[in-house]
This record gives sequence, structure tokens and C-alpha cells, in this order.
Amino acid sequence: MSNICVREAKIEDASLILGFIKELADYEKAPHEVKASVSDIEEKLFSDDSTTHALICTLNDEPIGFAVYFYNFSTWLGKNGLYLEDLYISQKHRKLGAGKTLIKHLANLAVQNKCGRFEWCVLDWNTPAINFYKSIGAIAQDEWTIYRLSGRNLVSFAKS
Repeated sequence: MSNICVREAKIEDASLILGFIKELADYEKAPHEVKASVSDIEEKLFSDDSTTHALICTLNDEPIGFAVYFYNFSTWLGKNGLYLEDLYISQKHRKLGAGKTLIKHLANLAVQNKCGRFEWCVLDWNTPAINFYKSIGAIAQDEWTIYRLSGRNLVSFAKS
């Protein structure tokens, strides 16, 4: 019988996390967009002033996935929220309950920390993920559109 577990990531997991990030980018058809390095992961996820957290999902002690999350704040609720930046389970380990175990762990963190919300984004073409999220009771927020400033546009606007 398989043993799926979730543990907090450690700095020694930085290269593993970057590997999962690259696998996720391949799955999302955007491998060219990964700019992060192992040292970026070490510095930004594991420094003393980091506001971001990572989890590793294992199957029989073998790492099979990860999640990166942080806490935000809802002005309307007057409470923190948990925002899931990335969740990935390697393709050969899907449909075993690992994704559900990982997201349930995050939901428990949100409840333990008295968060008013647990939110994430999903690509509109990722039907397997959408169906999974619906199956656990998540509701799409279709009325909201994400806007992003990045790269040159971000720098340009900031300097204007």
C-alpha cells in the first residue's frame, strides 16, 4: 500500500523544487518562461525574511510533487487568506490521491491560521485540474480577470 505524505520543504530541496517547476512549465506549455535558478529558490523560499512557503509531497518517501503558497489579506473579510501559487504532481503519480492530499494539507493550514479564503488560479484549458477542483467543492471566480505588469512593462511603468 502506498504512503502519501506532505512535509515542509527544506533548503536542500531547492533543486528538487526547481525540477518540479520545470516539469510544471512543460505541462503548461511554457518551458521558456522559467527563469528561476536553484539559488533563486534557496534565497526567496528559504531566507529568514521569506514570506513564501513550500511543501513536498512524497509517495513512499519519494518526492512526487510540490506546492508553493503564501498568505495574503482580504480587506473585505478582514482576514488573511492562503494563496496557492503552484501545485504540481508528476504525471506518472497522478490519480493516486497525491494532489488531493496536498491540497487538503493546504486547506488545513488555512483553517488552522484562521484564513477566510484559500485561492489559486488554473489555466482555462486544464480540464483535469478544473474537474478535480470542482470535485472538492472549489468554485471558479469567473467574474474576476487577472491583470499583470511584468518585465519591461513593469519597469517602464514604475519609472514613469
